[in-house]
Amino acid sequence: MEIGNIKKQEIIKEMQDCYLDYAMSVIVGRALPDARDGMKPVHRRILYAMWDMGLRSTAKLRKSATVVGEVLGKYHPHGDVAVYDTMVRLAQDFSMRYPMIQGQGNFGSLDGDGAAAMRYTECRLTPLAEEMMQDIDKDTVDWVDNYDGSRQEPLSLPAKLPQLLLNGSVGIAVGMATNIPPHNLTELVDGINYLIVNPKCSPEELIKIIKGPDFPTGGAIFDRQAILQAYSTGKGAVVNRALAEITEDKKGHQQIIVSEIPYQVNKASLLETIADLVKDKKVEGIKDIRDESDKDGVRIVIDLKTDSYPQKVLNRLYKLTDLQKTFHFNMLALVEGGLQPQVLPLKNILEQYVEHRYKVIVRRTQFDLARAKDRAHILEGLKKALDHIDAIISTIRKSANKEEAHVALCKKFKFSDAQTTAILDMKLQTLAGLERQKIEDELKEKKKIIEELEILLKSPKKILGVIKDELNYLKDKFGDERRTKVFVSPVGEFKEEDLVPQEECIITLTSGGYVKRLNPKNYKAQHRGGKGIMGMTTREEDEVESMACVKTHDNLLFFTTTGRVFQIKGYEIPESSRVARGTAIVNFLQLGPNEKVSALVATKEGLKEKKNPPVGGLPAGGAVVDEKYLVMMTKDGIIKKTDIAEFTNVRRSGLIAINLNKGDELRWVRVSSGQDEIILVTGGGQSIRFKEKDVRPMGRGAAGVRGLKLKKGDEVINLDVIKSAALKETKPELLVVMQNGYGKKTDLRQFKIQRRSGSGIKAAQVTAKTGQIVAAKILDPQEQDLIAISQKGQVIRTALSSVSSLGRATQGVRIMKLEPGDKVASVTCL
Repeated sequence: MEIGNIKKQEIIKEMQDCYLDYAMSVIVGRALPDARDGMKPVHRRILYAMWDMGLRSTAKLRKSATVVGEVLGKYHPHGDVAVYDTMVRLAQDFSMRYPMIQGQGNFGSLDGDGAAAMRYTECRLTPLAEEMMQDIDKDTVDWVDNYDGSRQEPLSLPAKLPQLLLNGSVGIAVGMATNIPPHNLTELVDGINYLIVNPKCSPEELIKIIKGPDFPTGGAIFDRQAILQAYSTGKGAVVNRALAEITEDKKGHQQIIVSEIPYQVNKASLLETIADLVKDKKVEGIKDIRDESDKDGVRIVIDLKTDSYPQKVLNRLYKLTDLQKTFHFNMLALVEGGLQPQVLPLKNILEQYVEHRYKVIVRRTQFDLARAKDRAHILEGLKKALDHIDAIISTIRKSANKEEAHVALCKKFKFSDAQTTAILDMKLQTLAGLERQKIEDELKEKKKIIEELEILLKSPKKILGVIKDELNYLKDKFGDERRTKVFVSPVGEFKEEDLVPQEECIITLTSGGYVKRLNPKNYKAQHRGGKGIMGMTTREEDEVESMACVKTHDNLLFFTTTGRVFQIKGYEIPESSRVARGTAIVNFLQLGPNEKVSALVATKEGLKEKKNPPVGGLPAGGAVVDEKYLVMMTKDGIIKKTDIAEFTNVRRSGLIAINLNKGDELRWVRVSSGQDEIILVTGGGQSIRFKEKDVRPMGRGAAGVRGLKLKKGDEVINLDVIKSAALKETKPELLVVMQNGYGKKTDLRQFKIQRRSGSGIKAAQVTAKTGQIVAAKILDPQEQDLIAISQKGQVIRTALSSVSSLGRATQGVRIMKLEPGDKVASVTCL
C-alpha cells in the first residue's frame, strides 16, 4: 500500500537493509586496506593531501594542524582526532617498520605516551612515502569525486612498494577484522622478483625468501611451520618473544637484560605487570626492576636475588607477561578494485601487488607515449614549417588576422590545428641554425622514445622487467637488515642450535663455581717459558680449577664432588670475553650446600638414539669414537666403571653417579671402550697403570673399588684412559705439569702395566722447586698446543712440541713463568 511517495516497509527488513549498507560502508570505505596499495582511505587521503601541498621530504616542515585541516576540508569529512591519530602512527618508528611521515616534536613513545597536540608538532613525507606517490599525475590510477564534488581524489596510489605487507595493517570492520604484520623490504623485493620469474612457486619456496614478519621493535618469532601455515592460508598464530639476556653486573649479581620487546607491547604496562607479579609472589627471585631505555634503544634491567635461577625466572616472565606474545595473522584486504573483502595468502597478496603495478606501468607508458606522440607531431609541423619558411611567412602576411592565417595554413600546407597553433606561436629566433638543429634532434629523440614505449607495451615480459628494476632500485635505496630473529623450532621446543654454530670452545670452571665459554682464538700461541696473558678475572680467594675443550653442541655431563651428575648443552654456558669472570654454575645446576662440580664429560649429539654413542672425554674432547663406559675416580683412590647408557636421561635435578665413602670426593670421570688401559697419577709423583678389565662394570648406585694405594698426605690428581687403538698406531706420551710451572712429556712405555690397587711407580721427581703435580694426561697425536691457566687467571698457550720429552724420575722444564705466590691450576690441550 502506497500513500503518495511513502512506501510501507517492515521495520525488521528496513533495519537489516540499513545496517548492511552501514556495514559495507565501514568495510569498504573505512576499516580495511586495499590490496593494491595497502592503504585505508584515511591513510591514502593524508599522504595524497601532503603530496598535493608539496610537503616532500626535502620541503620545509609544516604544522600538523595544517595537514589535518587540508585533509578534513578536502577529502575526509570526519573527526580531526581520527586523522591526527593516523598521522601520528604513520610517523612512529616503533609502529611502522618503514614510517611514511617524518615528524618533528613529540609523536608518542613505547610507554604509551600520547603525541603532543597537532598545533605543536610538524611533519612532512619521508623519501619512501614519495615513492608511493610517484607517477600519480600520469593517469596511472582511477580517480573519484571527493565528498562534495569540488575536486577529485585517487582510488589507489601507484605504490612502488607492497605497502600492505611492508608496514602491515590493523583494522576492525563490522563482522570482520584484519591483522597483517610488517615485513622486511629487502625480503619482500626478493620474494616478488622470485614470484615474477616463477609464477607457479609454492608457499614453501616463498618462505625461504620471506622468512616471516619483521617487527619494528625487533624481538624473535618462532616455528617455521606456524609461519608457513599463516602464509599459506592467510590465517595463523606466530609467537613473538622479547630478546632477553642473562648477564652479571660488576658486583657479580645476576641480571636479566631485555633489549627488544614484542610488537605493540606497552613498555610501561609491561613493567607494571612484572612488578605486580613480584608483589603477589607469582614470580620469585626478582630483587629490582629498572627501565634504562634511552634514545639508543630499549633496556629493561631485572636484578635477581642471589639464590634465584635466572633461566627459570625468565621462563616464568615469558609465560605470565607480554615478554612473549602471540601475533594472530588475519590477512584480510579489499580486492577487485577495492570492493570485495577477502582473506589472502602471502602469494595472493604479492600477485595482487604485481597485477596492480603491471596496470600502473601500462597506464604510465600509455600516458608517456601519448605525450611523446603529441610532441613529435608538433615537432614535425615545426620542421616542415622551417623547410618552407618563406611560403609560410608569405601566407601569414597575406592573412587579415590570426584566425584567417590559421585557416590558410591548415588548407595550404595540410597542417593540423595543433601544428598550426605551434607555428603561429613560433618565435623568430627559431629560424637560427642552432634552433633548427635542436628541433631536429628533439624530434629524433621523441621518435626513439615512441619506438621504445611501443615495444614495451607489446611485451608483458618487459613490463615485468620494469617492475623488477624499480623494486631493485628501491631495495638498494631503502633496504636494510632484518630486525626480528626467526627461529625454526616452535617456542616450546626451541633449541638454541638454530643460531649457535657447531664450533670448538673452551670451558673454564673456578673453585668458586664460576663457569664460562670462550673461543680458543682468544689465545695466541707463545714461546715456552713465557708469562702468558690474562685469561680471566677471578674473585679474591677464588682460583681456576679446571679447563676443557669441547664443541658447542656437545651435551656436557657435570659430575660433582658429592657423586651426582647434571647435564646441559655446551652453548647454554654464556660465551664470555677472555678476562671475564664468567657465570655462577648454580644458574645452570641445582647444586646443594658445599657441593662443587669436579669433572666434565662431553657426549655428542645423538646419544639417546645410538646403542654405543660417540662421546669424548674431557679435557681431550677431540676424536669421535665409539665408547661404552664412564670411568670415575675419587681423591682417595676409589675407582668405578659404569655403562654410559645409564646416563642418557639425566634430569635437570641431577642423578646419583657414585656412592661415596664419608670424607671422599668424586674428582675425575673419563670415557672408555672396555678394552683400554687406565693410568692414575698422584700429586706426590706416584703413578699406576693397569688394564681396564681389572675394574668390573657397576651400577650408578655402587661405591667402586680401590685403584691405587696412597701414601699418607697424598691424593690422586688425575685419571686418564689409554686407548687401545692409540697403543697400536702411535707411541703415546704422558704430559705432567707441576704447580710452579714445570712440565715434561714421558714415553708411556716407561710405565709398566701392574695390577690394580698397588702403590705404583714414580711419574716425576717432585721437589720444592717444582711443586706438586697438578695435571697429568695422555697426549693425543692430534693435539698440538697446550693451554695452562694459573690460580690467579694467567693463561699461556704454547706448542706441545716445545715441551721436552724426559724420563719418569725427572723434574721437567719451565713451561710458564708465574708471579710470586701464584700456581698452575689447570691444563688442557688443543
